[in-house]
Amino acid sequence: MTAPAPKPRIEPLEPPFEPAVGESLQAMMGGSGIPPIALFRTLARHPQLSDAMRGLGRFVLGPDLKLGLRLRELVIDRVCARCGCEYEWGVHATAFGARAGLSASQLAATVSEAVPVPAWSEEDALVLAAVDELHDSARVSDALWARLAARFSTEQLLELLVLAGWYHAIAYAIHGAGVPLEAWAARFPES
Repeated sequence: MTAPAPKPRIEPLEPPFEPAVGESLQAMMGGSGIPPIALFRTLARHPQLSDAMRGLGRFVLGPDLKLGLRLRELVIDRVCARCGCEYEWGVHATAFGARAGLSASQLAATVSEAVPVPAWSEEDALVLAAVDELHDSARVSDALWARLAARFSTEQLLELLVLAGWYHAIAYAIHGAGVPLEAWAARFPES
């Protein structure tokens, strides 16, 4: 029997939304018409913070990111997995995993503490190693940095660093506020 979900510490807003809040939530959803996710409805409790976060969120999820969709999603999925943030990992695995060209086994491997090397290209493995070093030490070793710098542009490296930090912040907000899981989103695989 599944245990009941814990009560959120900060309740997500529920519809009907005030017009300005509804507009802001739809903007956060990219104007998709899909109902706003619990994270966005939680952040909407602080409109100024929510609006401030939207700019960076739009950039990292948008077409101008030089890192590309696949590597972006690898960074996000691995950061979320290392932070134990099933909510955001599941949202991204479901919404972007297939589009990013990530197989079910690769998505599951992002949750594994020891990521199996055969599952990844050299580029994938470098990005995952960077995420792991950042998570473990808040640094990237000189040896790994040299390998990354030989493969990626300065813009891509900056995006990787900020993206990893951004999703740590997202994981902290989700865990701290107790954002409830989305019913439609993937769950961490059984180990």
